Amino acid sequence: MFKNHPKGLIPAALSNMGERFGYYIMNAVLLLFLCSKFGLDEGLAGIIYAVFYAGIYVLSLVGGLIADRTQNYKSTIQWGLLVMAIGYVLLSIPIVHSAGNHMWLLAFTCVALFLIAFGNGLFKGNLQAIVGQMYDNMEADAIAAGVKGDELKEIKERRDSGFQIFYVFINIGGLIAPFVAPLLRQWWLGVKGMVYDAGLPALCHQYLADASSMTQEQMANLTSLMEKVNQGGLDLSNMQAACNSYLEVFNTGVHYSFIASVVAMFISLFIFIAFKKIFPTPAKKEATAVADYTPEEKASMAKEIKQRMYALFAVLGVCVFFWLSFHQNGQSLSVFARDYVITDTIAPEIWQAVNPFFVIVLTPIIMAIFAALTRAGRAISTPRKIVIGMFITGLAYLFLMLVSMGYNYPNGEDFRAMDIAQQTAMKSQWWVLIATYFFLTVAELFISPLGLSFVSKIAPKHLQGICQGLWLGATALGNLFIWIGPVMLNKLPKLWMCWAVFFAICLVAMFVMWGMVKWLERVTK
Repeated sequence: MFKNHPKGLIPAALSNMGERFGYYIMNAVLLLFLCSKFGLDEGLAGIIYAVFYAGIYVLSLVGGLIADRTQNYKSTIQWGLLVMAIGYVLLSIPIVHSAGNHMWLLAFTCVALFLIAFGNGLFKGNLQAIVGQMYDNMEADAIAAGVKGDELKEIKERRDSGFQIFYVFINIGGLIAPFVAPLLRQWWLGVKGMVYDAGLPALCHQYLADASSMTQEQMANLTSLMEKVNQGGLDLSNMQAACNSYLEVFNTGVHYSFIASVVAMFISLFIFIAFKKIFPTPAKKEATAVADYTPEEKASMAKEIKQRMYALFAVLGVCVFFWLSFHQNGQSLSVFARDYVITDTIAPEIWQAVNPFFVIVLTPIIMAIFAALTRAGRAISTPRKIVIGMFITGLAYLFLMLVSMGYNYPNGEDFRAMDIAQQTAMKSQWWVLIATYFFLTVAELFISPLGLSFVSKIAPKHLQGICQGLWLGATALGNLFIWIGPVMLNKLPKLWMCWAVFFAICLVAMFVMWGMVKWLERVTK
């Protein structure tokens, strides 16, 4: 699996694990944290979440531009890790929310989120550009050594598998992260004589905002859940004080989880600095080579660059719709896990670990299949793999659509308005989420690491950082609209209609990509 790959590949992936750890912490808790901390509804919290995640990726364009202009990729990456760490430090401060500090505390939280997004922008695309340069160097060395024909083709095929290996290792951080927030929150609740319940924070906020607006069913649910979570830490004779106490302890436990992200950032920084000397610097290497080109060669290169950029933007346009659908794992799928799935013993955030677990387990299998097809002379091009990935993403939402029809689920608002006994009777089993994340992860493995490989293949050599930033910019555009997931989940008459919209989006994107496959294959030869 690791044979014949650049020696800097694994250190680069390990230095990315801290960023992935923080990313998956946020992916697991951010939407639910904004709701439980500030009493926001899923729609508004989803917009903040979407802007934050769009910022992570669109700021990669800024990070790529800085690295390309300064020709200092490594320092840009190091600054990115430090800025992310500062953002997580600010989030880890457990300031108690109240009506008096609502606006400035929410603004303070958004500033911390901006720092995390900006640091990620400095870090993410530039590290991917360095990995791409490793394979550029490997191919150039092979050509200089006189390697030709099938042997050279085999060397070039290593790039896809290299980015898949990179993807496996960075997801180790993602596998660990979703367990941290629930464990720390549950520990802190236990210290204070309480236990966890996913539905209680929303009812507490509703009571504190306007108790008179609550229905009899909602008041009964609040009383029942308070009795369920209380282990001596709450005075239930004063419901207002009990609600305030539970929210304070509940959210303080989440704040503590961000301290783990700070530690992860510094571990990544240490690994990067320790192996810094073996990482290539894309812009500096290319600047030397450009000086030797003739005017005719430069004109030919300009035409080729234009074709490559057209192909890049075509693929980016399709992948916008993949990320819009895939990143529902932190939005509508988190709400689905919290409300519609039995999570008495498993916090909804922990389901976010299923995706990185499948990445780690399935990547070697998919790599072996791709390698066997290549040896048999039936290699699948990267554009065709992206088509397959979009189809599999659609299958995930088709599955959820059929499940929701089978259970006859109402929308989120109507479901939460039912009494607890009705909700419990209708909830689905854990295997529904496992199957959904299986489909989504297989799709991700056909698109995300191979998309990174595609960008590194097609990008003009002096624009490696900015082109990786464009890939992340397409991800940003998809993330900017992910808030529609919770809105549809809560507002459409039936839950299956929400999943049907995503199913249709995936099918349209798949057919568009299929129509461009032959052209893309010609451009990337």
